[in-house]
Amino acid sequence: MLRIVDFNCDLGESFGAYTIGADAEMMGIVTSANVACGFHGGDPLVMERTVRLAREHGVGIGAHPGFPDLAGFGRREMRLSPDELRTAFIYQIGALTAFAHAQGTSVQHVKGHGALQNTAAYDETLSRAIVEAVASVDRRLIIVAFPDSVLARVARDAGLAVAREAFGDRGYTRNGKLVSRSHPLALVTDPEAVAHRVLRIATEGIVETVDGGEFRLEPDTICFHGDTPSAPALARAARDVLARAGVRVAPLGQWLTQSFPA
Repeated sequence: MLRIVDFNCDLGESFGAYTIGADAEMMGIVTSANVACGFHGGDPLVMERTVRLAREHGVGIGAHPGFPDLAGFGRREMRLSPDELRTAFIYQIGALTAFAHAQGTSVQHVKGHGALQNTAAYDETLSRAIVEAVASVDRRLIIVAFPDSVLARVARDAGLAVAREAFGDRGYTRNGKLVSRSHPLALVTDPEAVAHRVLRIATEGIVETVDGGEFRLEPDTICFHGDTPSAPALARAARDVLARAGVRVAPLGQWLTQSFPA
């Protein structure tokens, strides 16, 4: 049974005249924010505002780099060379780091967005480019990755801290992958169902799959998407059930890095 876990959320994805997600509400519930860095969502004003909200709420700040695909919201796979991907990561992490420093705080983690993160789960070349980028910026940054993924292995081999991630509001297949967003069971939007799922993940290390099976995992962080319908209600229900079970929810930077060299 987990005694401590992080709740992370993809935030700061609005841009220009477009508002996406319930950022203000989620900041009072989650403990780490994955802040879009302008490629799949977000813009400079939104990045600054999101960093400020995170700082005010004591929420850990993470860079959320994506493919340069604003029109597709970063959910379409793109073929970039390793150097293109590496420098795209450095560019996006650097932008968020600057906003954090301007407000007297810092970035604690990096989590790829959408198709980029999904591809890194099995693509060695892409994973190496990501890890090289993160290590070149700051080796203290935690990399958020799927458990037992290629990205998690490459990051650990490079001596970087890895946070294993589970999803509280997304459907799983029997082999532990997220079902496609085109699938009718891609999203779990009932607060009671999400609370039940998160409780089992935290206390049993098991997530129920869309085909009635089970998959075993032991995460360090559980993700909720700010643009999921009723996202604040889902995350609040999950926090409440974990509190009753005696599981503490806290930012990764407060506890995970204690197990890794600086």
